Amino acid sequence: MASEPTLAVYEDNDMTEKTFRLYPYRWVVLGVFMLINLTIQILWISYAPITGLAASYYGVTDLQIGFLAMLFMIAFIPLSIPVSWAIDTWGFRLTVSIGAVMMGVFGVLRGLAGTDYTLVVISTVGIAVAQPFLLNAWTKVPAQWFSIEERATAVGLVTLANLVGTALGMLLPPMLIGKMTIPQSQLLYGAIAAFSAILFVILAREKPATPPCPEGMEVRALMLDGLKHALKVKEFWYYLVVAFIGLGIFNGVTTWVENIIRPRGFTPSDAGTLGALMLAGGVLGAVIIPPFSDKQQKRQKYIFFGFLMAIPGLIGLTFAQSAWLLYASAFSMGFFLVSANPIGMQYCAEITNPTPEGTSNGLIQLFGQASVVFVYVMEALQAENGAFTPALLLAVGLILVSLLLISQMKDPEKKISERV
Repeated sequence: MASEPTLAVYEDNDMTEKTFRLYPYRWVVLGVFMLINLTIQILWISYAPITGLAASYYGVTDLQIGFLAMLFMIAFIPLSIPVSWAIDTWGFRLTVSIGAVMMGVFGVLRGLAGTDYTLVVISTVGIAVAQPFLLNAWTKVPAQWFSIEERATAVGLVTLANLVGTALGMLLPPMLIGKMTIPQSQLLYGAIAAFSAILFVILAREKPATPPCPEGMEVRALMLDGLKHALKVKEFWYYLVVAFIGLGIFNGVTTWVENIIRPRGFTPSDAGTLGALMLAGGVLGAVIIPPFSDKQQKRQKYIFFGFLMAIPGLIGLTFAQSAWLLYASAFSMGFFLVSANPIGMQYCAEITNPTPEGTSNGLIQLFGQASVVFVYVMEALQAENGAFTPALLLAVGLILVSLLLISQMKDPEKKISERV
């Protein structure tokens, strides 16, 4: 990696064509990367839709079951920057492989823990430590294999896999609870995670033989220099706060999904359906919206639109009494709020250039996972009847703050090399 970033300007199209190319194998690399991100999300959230049942099974409180999901966010905070350094220094293939193997091993061990809650916590810590190795490479993989016109789309597809995994983690536990014990279902999830890790180790490649873009677009600064540069970019700080709020709301609703709707008479099965629909909306949003952003090379207006349109869904999730309105609100909120995430990550990779993608991505994920504070606040703000109304209204107010910050962000200026 060069210590000083360079910008290559090409006037000769023939020379440009010989300098870089795209390989079909990029879809294989992206596919196995998507699969491991999918499986770790199942492991993260699989207790949430059966919080009450799991608490009874292990003989603990609802908060202790919620703590299993919060461990992922807590572990992420001290590990994010070191893992980003590893990704940018050793490459994503080796670093992500370490995380994938840890995920598979501890996923299986959690299934073998039986009724021992302490062993479940220890195994969950192991899975949680693996998570930043996967999440912090979201923009690194597209940068190594994809052209600038495809990168927000590629990040959107990784986001899609992440959401599908969370949706499965919402749907499967209520469906399996009558057919197998909680440890047996956890062992099943762990086995899937181990299989996906094996596929990644075998099929992933660090980079193609020829870069996917002109030289000036893939050369990045050293990690420390890049970090210093990123933290000087005002718009990057704005988006870090936006990511903190957006992921805080998403993680909070996902973690407490059953508790949020339980006071209104809904069941764990309803919670699983609600969570899955919210994530199905997110999947569609992550697939449909980023390609428009890529085509127009516009980021800010799509991020703003996503947060603005998430407000009606969040209000509906707060007050809906009927199942159809509750489900529609969850779907709408997921569609718009999640669609902003991959676009925001690519936006930050562009405005902080030449900061390494692993560094900018890692900082975004760090702020997002630090939103575990909001998850705790949501539980602390519960009304006497158990309702999460005060916390959800606070979330609406925080989205309004996000809109103010996004309005101050500007799209990055296109460089000469991007037009070659």
